[in-house]
Amino acid sequence: MLPRAALPAVQARNSSHSPLGVPSANQRKKVTINTLQSLYRKSEPIAMITAHDFPSAHVADQAGIDMVLVGDSLAMVALGMEDTSEITLEDMLLHCRSVARATKAAFTVGDLPMGSYEISPEQALETAIRFVKEGRMQGVKLEGGIEFAPTIAKLTRAGIPVVAHIGLTPQRQNALGGFRVQGKSTASALRLLQDAIAVQEAGAFAVVIEAAPAEIASLVTKKLRIPTIGIGAGNGCSGQVLVQVDMLGNFPPGRFLPKFVKQYGNVWAEASRAITEYRNDVKSRAYPALEHTYPIPKDELSEFEKIIAEKEAEAKVT
Repeated sequence: MLPRAALPAVQARNSSHSPLGVPSANQRKKVTINTLQSLYRKSEPIAMITAHDFPSAHVADQAGIDMVLVGDSLAMVALGMEDTSEITLEDMLLHCRSVARATKAAFTVGDLPMGSYEISPEQALETAIRFVKEGRMQGVKLEGGIEFAPTIAKLTRAGIPVVAHIGLTPQRQNALGGFRVQGKSTASALRLLQDAIAVQEAGAFAVVIEAAPAEIASLVTKKLRIPTIGIGAGNGCSGQVLVQVDMLGNFPPGRFLPKFVKQYGNVWAEASRAITEYRNDVKSRAYPALEHTYPIPKDELSEFEKIIAEKEAEAKVT
């Protein structure tokens, strides 16, 4: 083995912790809350996307995404669970740590999973501290409006940035009668606005609005002093978020997609093509070819073969 000093600088610096490559030569400045507030003041839309592991966070960060959300949707898209209610706090922390290792510029936010914050503001604070200390997140997201304003206030007073989540709140799908659009009636739209104002006054620095009519979300956005991040809430929000697996098309044909998802790629088809080709090459012995193997000097090979032949001859005699 080469002494460490003789190793190439890039290899010595990155081989143990950067399996997908070296840092970009054009590394962006770190996105902070101040950065996000500046974007909001300039009316520049905030780009947010989910990530659930090092590779998905790595590509999002390199692509210039402002905010990376370790969403509890990873329960389904990464762990094969039925819904977000199954995922545990320990599951989320594991994935947060993986994402944090890749995000050198984007602002990272972790979803507080169901059961980890609803009992009391104190429980929520204890969970949120673990997201920052163990999960290495810069902020947390929690679902709920007016009823969780005291919880949001508790977290923000402790110095933990909070993104609120109102409208369709998937952790409460059973109480909502399923994944239903919110704000379609006057009464429902008023509740959405009241929730948005309540989480703002409690100290949330941004609020996700999910599955609401575009007109309602736009009006709510105009009434706030903090950014709104839309998902199925139209183009009048301050920014947008999508589940990365959905927008990349990294799923088999026939899977249901919500109406608001725009599929920007077909990762499943490309991965399937590549893996099928690999399988066929293995079966036909086309892979590995000569260029995929390591050479050995002919004299060394001859010596090795000679030793084997001699041992086989000795075995026959005995």
